Amino acid sequence: MRTDSSPGIDPTSVSARFGALPAREHLPVGSGDVPVLDVVIPVYNEEKDLGECVRNLHAHLVRTFPYRFRITVADNASTDSTPQVAYDLTNEFREVEHFRLEQKGRGRALNAVWSASDAPVLAYMDVDLSTDLNALLPLVAPLISGHSDLAIGSRLARSSRVVRGSKREFISRTYNLILRGSLQARFSDAQCGFKAIRRDVAQVLLPLVEDTGWFFDTEMLVLAERAGLRIHEVPVDWVDDPNSTVHIVKTATEDLKGVWRVGKALATGSLSLDRLARPFGDDPRDRQLTDVPKGLARQLLGFCVVGAMSTLLYLLLYSGFRTFSGAQIANAAALFLSALVNTAVNRRLTFGVRGRDNAVRHQAQGIVVFGIGWALTSGSLAALNTASGNPAHSTELIVLIAANLAATILRFLLFRAWVFNDRSDRSDRSDRSDRGTPGPDSIPTPVTNPQVPQAWGDATVRMHAVGAHHHDDTDPRIQR
Repeated sequence: MRTDSSPGIDPTSVSARFGALPAREHLPVGSGDVPVLDVVIPVYNEEKDLGECVRNLHAHLVRTFPYRFRITVADNASTDSTPQVAYDLTNEFREVEHFRLEQKGRGRALNAVWSASDAPVLAYMDVDLSTDLNALLPLVAPLISGHSDLAIGSRLARSSRVVRGSKREFISRTYNLILRGSLQARFSDAQCGFKAIRRDVAQVLLPLVEDTGWFFDTEMLVLAERAGLRIHEVPVDWVDDPNSTVHIVKTATEDLKGVWRVGKALATGSLSLDRLARPFGDDPRDRQLTDVPKGLARQLLGFCVVGAMSTLLYLLLYSGFRTFSGAQIANAAALFLSALVNTAVNRRLTFGVRGRDNAVRHQAQGIVVFGIGWALTSGSLAALNTASGNPAHSTELIVLIAANLAATILRFLLFRAWVFNDRSDRSDRSDRSDRGTPGPDSIPTPVTNPQVPQAWGDATVRMHAVGAHHHDDTDPRIQR
């Protein structure tokens, strides 16, 4: 799996198709007319709450935020007087803008506004202001400083203070458990309507996100995490809105469909997410250091779990084959089939190798490792038959378990040192093993002007811009 930004990067990879990310740096602030922060409020028929929300948010930012800011109302196809309320707010505050789409979908609105924004930090929050605004500055500070790529508010952190009904609490925790179990998500709260992302990261990441509704947040976070981006979590104070118009059952159903779609894409390798390349020195994982083990404890734990399951599979296969064949044939067939499964699962889960690159080579090397294991187990069976002549089936199983334990230890060492060794996958970069700073040719040019996906091309977008805040006049989607 490639993790650098070298010119030889696979043209089918994410980095090649969408460009590499620049090194994290403290964002320039306090210069020019471009705001540092653009807070988006996605709304649909929120004529009653929109005015109070924007006024409270504006007052809070004026009082606490030390840099220029913008508040963008993202109206996705409201049919009440929400557009008029938004327009009145743009006249009341020079920092407020209005973005109108003629198609519904919170994810569609966020993607469109974030893609068009010129602010280096992009955030969004729900119109009901369930999240205490005092968490806003801690949310965006790590992005401004360059420490993190995305930031999310978490209602499930230990120090969070949350007031909501048992039904929503159960649904939220169950959903996040599903994400952890099915997509190996490590972030704690996917659904809290309080998130931020750096603009340079959004330009690379957003073209990968397909969902246009409520699953947009989850898909963005899963892809970001799989791509090696850093997600900062902020404990929040959160009070449930009893008048929320979110349809829980419908939203949960769509979320589960999204989990299945993303999980299937990741499992089949159709969505290959090698870590998005950055210039050397920004990510310690890109450094080629000798004699420094990488994730040994985690790999060992994962290998043990996979090994235990593979051993059970092997014993079941052996017992099945033994009913109609000899011990040596049953052992070879069972070991071969379980070895194929073991290599594939260890490749994906234990050593974190995703996509189809080098998959055939890894399986071929796994067969060689299988051959070594087969020699150990077959030798053990031969020694047993020589010693006892006609051993009982239970005795054969005991000997095979012991031989398989020895073969398992050897398999782990060979997997780690040979099959899935990072240096073997990156041998074409050996000339950079003692580098300090890469040459200019080794750093891809970042994407600077990604387009909103075609699905939104037919949306009618109107922007009411007031004061000094404006967007590029060349963007055909924006009408002043």
